[in-house]
Amino acid sequence: MSIIGIIPARYTSSRFPGKPLALINGKSMLQRVYEQTRKSTLLNEVIVATDDERIANHATTFGATVVITSPNHPSGTDRCFEAYNLNGKHYDYVINVQGDEPFLDPQQIDSMAAACNNGAEIVTQMIVCNNHEVLFDTGEVKITLNTNNEALYFSRSVIPYIKNVDEKEWHKHHTYYRHVGMYGYRVDILEAISRLKPSALEKAESLEQLRWLEHGYKIKCVETTFDSHCVDTPEDIEKVLKLMQKH
Repeated sequence: MSIIGIIPARYTSSRFPGKPLALINGKSMLQRVYEQTRKSTLLNEVIVATDDERIANHATTFGATVVITSPNHPSGTDRCFEAYNLNGKHYDYVINVQGDEPFLDPQQIDSMAAACNNGAEIVTQMIVCNNHEVLFDTGEVKITLNTNNEALYFSRSVIPYIKNVDEKEWHKHHTYYRHVGMYGYRVDILEAISRLKPSALEKAESLEQLRWLEHGYKIKCVETTFDSHCVDTPEDIEKVLKLMQKH
């Protein structure tokens, strides 16, 4: 089995323009993501996919292979599929590595890669949520699972509802998981979902993965102990640095 890691990196961002080039302790965010991804023991290749020459030029300075994609992709999934084709090499799976998680642990990627087997269509990660405030935060996406740890539904709401129990105690009566947003795709599935149009559930929750579920694709969820530390705004850099220093 062969796997390629693709790091989508866009310059345009409403909250943080030029985010991949932002410096964190002397290195750009993109370089940190790339170097962490390269430490994975199960990826055969790692490339950067961008629509911006500034990012492309910067990535080449630290030795990354870069492909220039269209600026018109509505999601990182679409950008990944174009990048895979432009790269011109055959792989069985593609792992979409989040370009805004500079302290990504390589073990997270290896865990994802190890789950890309036995014909799995789409793979993603989840972490136990045992905190009331986090559980009811609509910015945190929760996952409802079947007995095979495949996603039944992703929601910003808390599912399941626990009857006759104070909601502040729900996490003590059911094992809730929240989504850690990295994806692995079997290449033929990546091609198929890239052709799908936005769905009703996706529009309602603003979650792209609901489009795939609505069309019957299976999303295998792998538990991780590594939390997601995304950088969405300039202020997040300091927050993440302080958090990582504590650990």
